[in-house]
Amino acid sequence: MDSSAPLIAINGLLDEREAGDRLSLPLRYAERVRSAGGVPVALPPMGDKEDLLALLDHVDGFVLSGGDDFDTARLDQGPTHPAADCTPSAKQDFDLELTRLLLDRGVPVLGICYGMQLLGVAEGARLLQHLPEDRPGCQEHTGGAVHEVMIDANTKLGALTGIESLAVVSRHHQALEDAPAGWRVCARDHEYLVEAIEHPTHPFALGCQWHPELSPGTAHDALFTGLIDAARLHRASLLAAQA
Repeated sequence: MDSSAPLIAINGLLDEREAGDRLSLPLRYAERVRSAGGVPVALPPMGDKEDLLALLDHVDGFVLSGGDDFDTARLDQGPTHPAADCTPSAKQDFDLELTRLLLDRGVPVLGICYGMQLLGVAEGARLLQHLPEDRPGCQEHTGGAVHEVMIDANTKLGALTGIESLAVVSRHHQALEDAPAGWRVCARDHEYLVEAIEHPTHPFALGCQWHPELSPGTAHDALFTGLIDAARLHRASLLAAQA
């Protein structure tokens, strides 16, 4: 691995159901980061904000990985749906603080599934709690369903992928109602469900509802390549500021 390769942190899953909390992370996220030219490192929830800020001084980019469901009651978005498999409270709270810091500090970030929802919720977006209940008759989005999304060509995602339609692997039942203020929707499915969001002025803040790490093809690779390219520029800008 190139010694100048950017360091990309990935938030892991927190399992509180066994004796002693346990961090886990599917290797597919790290493998796609490595394939794109980055050095992946797993990040557990951290209780000390100062430690988190110190960490962000040393990472060049971030992947907000897929995960469990949001406890919407903690978000003041109504009672949590009984079908939700909730993220542990400590992780949900940490992830939201982490996401806001990443956005505030201009750290390149790619959000995947739960990670895309994190980008939206951290900026004030509301959630659809349970598909298809919230959108009766909609197509299947759980269990690795494969469906098409339509990409807006006039967006960063459109420029990255170079295509307007993409087959994606879907594993969710919560979803964003819409992009938060200041963001834009850059992909939807044929039923108009939000499938990707991006921030137009952030160096690289992109979220996709699908799982590009489960999908082969250059269009999916482009999301990770875009993150790595932005992370290199982020590192260069920090070094220039310190010179």
